[in-house]
Amino acid sequence: MIEMVVQIDDIPPSERFAAWRALCDRTTIPMELRSTHEGDFRATMWGIHLGQVMVSGTSVPSLWNHRTPAHIRRSDPELYHLQLHLSGETDVRHAGATTTLGARQFMLSCTSRPYEAVIGRGRTDTMTVAVPPSLLPFPAADLDRLLGRRLSGRTGIGALLADVLIRMSAEHTAYRAADAPRLGTVVVDLLTALLAHELDGDAEARGGAGAAHTAPESQRRALVLRIQDFAQRNLHTPGLTPASIAAAHHISVRYLHRLFERQGHTVAAWIRAQRLERCCRDLADPAQSGLPIHAIAARWGFSHAADFSRAFRGAYGIPPRDFRRTALSQQVRQSQLSEASQLPDRTGESDRTGEGEQDSPRRSPAHLR
Repeated sequence: MIEMVVQIDDIPPSERFAAWRALCDRTTIPMELRSTHEGDFRATMWGIHLGQVMVSGTSVPSLWNHRTPAHIRRSDPELYHLQLHLSGETDVRHAGATTTLGARQFMLSCTSRPYEAVIGRGRTDTMTVAVPPSLLPFPAADLDRLLGRRLSGRTGIGALLADVLIRMSAEHTAYRAADAPRLGTVVVDLLTALLAHELDGDAEARGGAGAAHTAPESQRRALVLRIQDFAQRNLHTPGLTPASIAAAHHISVRYLHRLFERQGHTVAAWIRAQRLERCCRDLADPAQSGLPIHAIAARWGFSHAADFSRAFRGAYGIPPRDFRRTALSQQVRQSQLSEASQLPDRTGESDRTGEGEQDSPRRSPAHLR
């Protein structure tokens, strides 16, 4: 299921770092790079799209990277990154915090803030989860308190999330392309639980003069999570409205709107985005390719096909029919590449029979584990 793999072993050693730097400079998150291994830079990068979530991994030797305000003005996808260190150490400065990350430790960062990281004590392997703010049920001000801080991936909820990410990357060939959006939902749910846990702990730790505020704040956050869980379980109901949600939770519609204003969107917009995300997942599922588009839309609460098509085009820029055709064709190509990469290597047999004199071909990137 790994969609993108970058290896630079085929490039002459003296040109590898320049190639890596040029590659990173063309991404949506440009930054300045330096390394003490510029003469022979050995690095790999891979990535998986899980619906709106992107999970990637890198393995690099010494590296200094710096994302400045100038880089941010040039390109900013406005994403949150949760970085998981697998091995090695990295010194990081971000959002006014300075920390050192070791094995199975997380750190939350924002692409809209300057970032500086130094890897200077041996090779480091990391994974990164990139998430749009709309998928996280927290006000930006709350998440700002966690930026640049070290979060544990060794115990509790952090350990659960780390285990899922590590196992997902190690066993990526066991998943079908249609599994990607479902796995994305799992990752976001665990990430949300981890961030909520850290924010509650932060509120409790502040204590003192703010003690009277911490309990209501924690209760408000818990209420928002309960409301979102309720809404997600009832997306199929056309009658899911702010009024019905407020009634189910014994609060006023006005207070419900105030809760969602702190998340940066309206209740109706959030419900629509959740429904569209589920429709995207089903439209990209080969097992549901025979199901009419209007039936998928109705399943997730869109009563009128025209309204669904208009909302889908407005959110994704293309009609749902075109999205489905493109998504399914991409999955067919990925399946074909995966099957080709798993064919047995006959080079050894050819050598034993005297029929093969050429060097064994390079293994496909799909073999990367």
